[in-house]
Amino acid sequence: MQIPAAFDYVRADSVDHALQLLAEHGPEARVIAGGHSLLPMMKLRLANPEWLIDINDLSELDHITEDGDTLRVGALTRHVSLLESDAVAGHFPLVRDAETTIADPLVRNRGTIGGSLCQADPAEDLSTVCHVLRAELVIRGPNGERTVPMRELHRGPYETSVEQNEILTEIRWPIRPRSSSAYTKVERRVGDWATAAAGASVTMGADGQIEDVTIGLTAVGLDGSTATRSQDALRGQRPSEELYAEAGRLAAEDCNPVADQRGTEAYKRHLADELTRRVLRTAIERVTAGASPAGQGITASAEPRS
Repeated sequence: MQIPAAFDYVRADSVDHALQLLAEHGPEARVIAGGHSLLPMMKLRLANPEWLIDINDLSELDHITEDGDTLRVGALTRHVSLLESDAVAGHFPLVRDAETTIADPLVRNRGTIGGSLCQADPAEDLSTVCHVLRAELVIRGPNGERTVPMRELHRGPYETSVEQNEILTEIRWPIRPRSSSAYTKVERRVGDWATAAAGASVTMGADGQIEDVTIGLTAVGLDGSTATRSQDALRGQRPSEELYAEAGRLAAEDCNPVADQRGTEAYKRHLADELTRRVLRTAIERVTAGASPAGQGITASAEPRS
């Protein structure tokens, strides 16, 4: 049995208290909520914090709030809350698409969106979702709050721009009219990390052309960024199967997958192509249908090829 190194533990009763504790205990202190990312790393001795600061009592960070043209989500919001929220599904159906594929009920009931984003795992679903939705992240530290775009949150695998003495407090998703979205994922078994996944958000113009679009890929070497050439090829065009095929082709060319036990490089490029087509098709169908029920209409199952 793997056992973490010894550590001390304290519960924070407010964000300010948590920041005070981080300042007091210095660089060897870490915050913990769900713990599904940090605790396995501690058991493997890949992380050895001397202090764990429990933020589970910080109800101010657990909310889903519609505020004008923005949906504000507290960093302590659990996966299950995102999955069950009608407001989230109504504005951003790709969130529910993604949440239905995340791990198992235990992880969904305890894991938080803030923990997922701060883990900065290249195969993590909600990071791609936040890139696709062009999220803004609110980070609080000893000098007050600052806001960063999602593209600036991750500095690399398992490294973020949240400093040791700061806490991610809120995720903000802009609400856009005539827009919808979709996410789909291929995994070896239910709840596994993605072999590959794709998400898209599409805004349609009144003339039936694609006004704006964002495409994100998971676990195939885009480092959480978006498929720029695919997006450029779609803007100003009328939806068609030929257009989806071109976007998928460009996405497959622009990703940089690594062969592993989940599949070969060629197989993952094939998935990037195919899944890009699927999410574009579904997102545009949802706009046209006027926000059809989220989490339906996309299926993605495939066995890795040799």
